Amino acid sequence: MNMKEYINEAEAALLHTYNRYPIVWDRGDGMYLYDIEGKKYLDFVSGIGVFALGYNNQAYNDALKAQIDKVIHTSNYYYNIPAIDAAKKLKKVSGMDRVFFTNSGAEAVEGAIKAARKYAFLRDGHTDHEIIAMQHSFHGRTMGALSVTGNPHYREAFEPLIGNIRFADFNDFDSVKAQVTDKTCAIIMETVQGEGGIYPATEDFLRQIRALCDEKDILLILDEIQCGMGRTGFMYAWQRFGVKPDIMTSAKAVGCGVPVGVFLMTERVAQNSLTSGDHGTTYGGNPLACAAISKVMDLFDELKILENVQESGAYLYEKLEYFAQKQQGITAHRGIGLLQGLEFDKPVGEIINKAVDKGLLLINAGTNVIRFIPPLIVTKNEVDAMMEILESCIYTA
Repeated sequence: MNMKEYINEAEAALLHTYNRYPIVWDRGDGMYLYDIEGKKYLDFVSGIGVFALGYNNQAYNDALKAQIDKVIHTSNYYYNIPAIDAAKKLKKVSGMDRVFFTNSGAEAVEGAIKAARKYAFLRDGHTDHEIIAMQHSFHGRTMGALSVTGNPHYREAFEPLIGNIRFADFNDFDSVKAQVTDKTCAIIMETVQGEGGIYPATEDFLRQIRALCDEKDILLILDEIQCGMGRTGFMYAWQRFGVKPDIMTSAKAVGCGVPVGVFLMTERVAQNSLTSGDHGTTYGGNPLACAAISKVMDLFDELKILENVQESGAYLYEKLEYFAQKQQGITAHRGIGLLQGLEFDKPVGEIINKAVDKGLLLINAGTNVIRFIPPLIVTKNEVDAMMEILESCIYTA
């Protein structure tokens, strides 16, 4: 079948919850994807921050193939070596103490919310605790994750959601403090807001929130699903300032393509929250998913991913900053590492569509921000190639 025929079949069979680009992928290699007609695309989307190692990394592929030949799934009634190895490596890079494997980032957020509420329940026996979340945040589309997502457009059709959620303004400590009551059990936020427009938390804001949580025995939950796993040049974005959370969520690049997520917590929270029977998942932590995590951790070291993000991220920032200064219609440039955004004075859909036509994949963050989240193996040469196409699209948009 040709491209159009495949797309027609998809539209007849799949639930229409995505507005897809008219592309059917065949394969990927490094920084590039190829459609079924052989057209080559430079990828600055990385599966929305998932494919940190690029496509067709042979060592990663071989690790998954080897695990498939052993065992794919057994359930959490038993132990498995990949899960033990993956947990140990995650603890090492994060500095956290306990690990729970999920199937996605949204599920990791669900678990984090449950852990925070159970912690508060064991502390005082009440069930009316509140959580403070941030305006313009995005934590996922399941009911709990949606409840703490700070965009009414995502929430309104599915209300009532879980209750006792208060919203404050990101990077505004006074706004957060004003929402605190004696019922507050947790504050949840992305260390760098992604879908909301690429807004990094400031050091002062993070430190003030951490101090507030320590003072009032409130748990700090940091969502590192998009900004974690090396994307900012640190394994987790909070490590830039050393402001450690009580609970942290991670997903996307943690498995580099295999559907997997994780939430982690300190020993203090682990000993005073979820216990046997409180939480579970059939597939979470299965041998195949954890073999992927374990190999990803190894390859981050072997390929010096963090060093590359720091170098390539600084180069991308320099190029985008220069472009933003000289190009009319660009109102802001934000971000860190390989999570950056250009804000325009109009919707960016036309620019992104032109880029696709010219073999460059970009993604938006809101209607008027272009988000740049390439695989973490990107080099200066590919940044230059991206900029050349981007400039040509903007000049003709």
